Amino acid sequence: MPEEREDPRPIADTIAHEIRRLILCGEWEPGRKLPTTEQLTRQFRTSNVTVQRALRKLKDEGFLVGHSGQGVFVRDRAPVEIAPAPMMAPAPPGQPYSWITEARKRSQKATFRILDVREIVPPRRVREVFGLPDDGVAVLRKRLGLLDDKPAELVWSYYPAELARGTRLADRRRIPGGSPALLEQMGHPTLGQEDIVGARYATTDEYLLLQLPGEIPLLEIFRVVHSRDRRPIEVTELVKPGHVYKQSYSLTAQR
Repeated sequence: MPEEREDPRPIADTIAHEIRRLILCGEWEPGRKLPTTEQLTRQFRTSNVTVQRALRKLKDEGFLVGHSGQGVFVRDRAPVEIAPAPMMAPAPPGQPYSWITEARKRSQKATFRILDVREIVPPRRVREVFGLPDDGVAVLRKRLGLLDDKPAELVWSYYPAELARGTRLADRRRIPGGSPALLEQMGHPTLGQEDIVGARYATTDEYLLLQLPGEIPLLEIFRVVHSRDRRPIEVTELVKPGHVYKQSYSLTAQR
């Protein structure tokens, strides 16, 4: 028999984790009124002070809202599901980047703030994808994505230097239609991508730029975009606040 273990975390944290799970999975729908503090105290077999501490944590994170004289309620919108597939293809001529049009379908306003564009020695796993030596360089485009004027994702996109130099990829101007449209115009159509998805906590830079309300896990995606002959033409690292956004995928079986 395996040795029984007890959860060593503070009880207020474990209560917050359980309520957060119920909200994120949709069991507790937007606008739902929470049980009373007395009911939660009995359910979790703890004190009123501990329950209040858990609820305060979730209010600070934006999961719950309190209405004086009425009670505590789940926030009025569900976590946003972001599907990468519709954003892989280039935008039609004259249309904005697909990330913006996809947000419009959800009745959201999407914008990007370009934070940095330059040639750098990229992280090791980016160098490995591009086949670069330890001192090899790539073009970086770092930007902050906003939905309804609130930080939604932080993105580092890398491009082979010999491909990006002298193009819009290498300067701070916005790219009409986004990078997929420009790459296709340059003769490098997007023909596939591979994502590795993980979770971690924010660095100081990420914490401040994403305006996180606390120690919120981030959804981390490492994406490799391929063109003809499976040539990698873009490597992107991006992070999203895990308490607000979900990543969805649709896969078709190959027979």
